[in-house]
Order: sequence, then C-alpha cells, then structure tokens
Amino acid sequence: MHPLQKENPDKTFMPANPAAVCPYMKKITLPKLRDALSAMRPVVKVPAEIVERARLPIERMISITP
Repeated sequence: MHPLQKENPDKTFMPANPAAVCPYMKKITLPKLRDALSAMRPVVKVPAEIVERARLPIERMISITP
C-alpha cells in the first residue's frame, strides 16, 4: 500500500485485510517484473502433481466471464 499511497498522495487507500501482509510481495516492482519477463528468468519448476491440482483454480482466477 505504501507505493500506492506514495504515488497518489491525494487518495486514501484502505486494505481489505490489514493483517494480510506478505513481505515477499513488497519486493515485487514493475521494473523487476518487466526485467524478469524480458529475460524469462528466474525459471520456476513445479512438480507435475502440483501443476495438475493448481491448474483449474488458476484458470478460474484468470478467466474472463461475460
């Protein structure tokens, strides 16, 4: 929330759940995401059984329903 507030000082941001804090998510920035996608690094390998269990929930999350 801090980067959002810093970039938009005239707006008020309220967390949906103040207790939901992930220290790793705070490390992700748009420039880092851009660099990772252009270099396609780092490579993350996930075991096949986890891929199969995760596929449907992920597809539901990213699907666009009319």
